Amino acid sequence: MSGRAINPRLSSALRRAVDRPVREAADRLGYAVAPKLPPGTHAVPTDCDPFTAGLIERVGPFTMTTSEAMIGLVEAVRYLVRADVPGAFVECGVWRGGSAMLMAYTLLDLGVTDRDLHLFDTFEYVPPPGEHDYMLSGTHISEFFDETVKIKELQHLPFEDLRRAVLSTGYPPERVHFVPGLVEKTLPDHAPETLALCRLDTDLYGSTAQEMNHLWPRLSPGGVLIVDDYAQFLGAKKAVDEYFESQRVAVMLHRLDTCARLALKPG
Repeated sequence: MSGRAINPRLSSALRRAVDRPVREAADRLGYAVAPKLPPGTHAVPTDCDPFTAGLIERVGPFTMTTSEAMIGLVEAVRYLVRADVPGAFVECGVWRGGSAMLMAYTLLDLGVTDRDLHLFDTFEYVPPPGEHDYMLSGTHISEFFDETVKIKELQHLPFEDLRRAVLSTGYPPERVHFVPGLVEKTLPDHAPETLALCRLDTDLYGSTAQEMNHLWPRLSPGGVLIVDDYAQFLGAKKAVDEYFESQRVAVMLHRLDTCARLALKPG
């Protein structure tokens, strides 16, 4: 699928990169690297409100999601507060903390400081793929995994730098819970009882399947599920589809961009 005109994922890091290894990795993943933008910037849609536009620029160096997906996350937080949907916010797959920062900044803008943010990640490395982990292009992730994880622009921040970035938002630190380790191993003991927002961004089948098993039942009616790489990482898609089919749950997966999908829990 290389040569698509859009740049749906790896947008910030890859647009800023100019070295050949990064561009070759993008091609293997099926992405066309768009013309280079100034460091830390994203293309902001003209209909974006000033607050959200400012956030997109502020957290740009800390996320690989598109402007459209960031706007969707901000609007999800606004909706959950407006609708008073109970529960904590959970993110699985934090990377450099950009999405967590978006949640925190938006909550603060709404005058909310009593929502717990639970952030699950290894905070050190990307776990290897399993047998179901193919890209939309048909390429198994193992074919480029070893080379891609060595690329500096795609690596995690040191944990203390990540923690500092998230807490730099000013959100109460006692409300931010970092849970290190493989997500599929830490979720059973550390997932909060009630969720309002569940953002999944671990990409792989095994972790996403466990996230659905443990988190969807805890998501409040009217709560928001975001699956960041549903349309590009087929392992994540398979895990989500299998879960909904096995539980006979009918949801509309709303398209945020060419990768991310969002659903409201019925009820």
